[in-house]
Amino acid sequence: MVIHKPAGILSVPGRGDALYDSVLTRLKTLEPNTLLIHRLDRDTSGILVFALTRLGQNKISRQFQERQTEKTYQALVAGELYGQGEINIPVIYDETRPPLHIVDQSHHKAAITHWKVLEQLELNGHRVTRVELTPITGRAHQLRVHMQYLGHPIVGDTLYASLEQQQWSDRLCLHAYQLGFYHPQTNEQLHFECAVPF
Repeated sequence: MVIHKPAGILSVPGRGDALYDSVLTRLKTLEPNTLLIHRLDRDTSGILVFALTRLGQNKISRQFQERQTEKTYQALVAGELYGQGEINIPVIYDETRPPLHIVDQSHHKAAITHWKVLEQLELNGHRVTRVELTPITGRAHQLRVHMQYLGHPIVGDTLYASLEQQQWSDRLCLHAYQLGFYHPQTNEQLHFECAVPF
């Protein structure tokens, strides 16, 4: 099952009754066999795939683990950025300031993001850049921390952008707009796109 997750809802239930609402919870009321494969941050929108069988869950999960999927995001970042490149610097959980993550060059687990500028534009009077982001690894908050590290945090990011940059948009301008993987039974290559809402 491939869905478009809106911004502002958790992929899976959080801790405590107040955070029980999630994409997975809602899907299970429609289809009780829904099984989690991967997730997006609460404030990130875009494509999510869920399995309906254990076989599907295992096979597609393995594709994510072995980096056989194709995942592409778009983001609006603060300021003017040009060209393309790769960010290869580990991202770890900051235990002193949850839920923040930070870059840590001494950490042994790689975090790699490819980025490419798509266009320069103006958003509410501010210069921003639309970028295509391709995560090679899948660390928590990786894209958000990597763009902050580059000096161009994602617009509307309440964790990693400045207070001013947070107010340029009423949402985190990060969207999972393409996903490709192999069908767990037929091995057919599947490709999905979800229009970027900003």
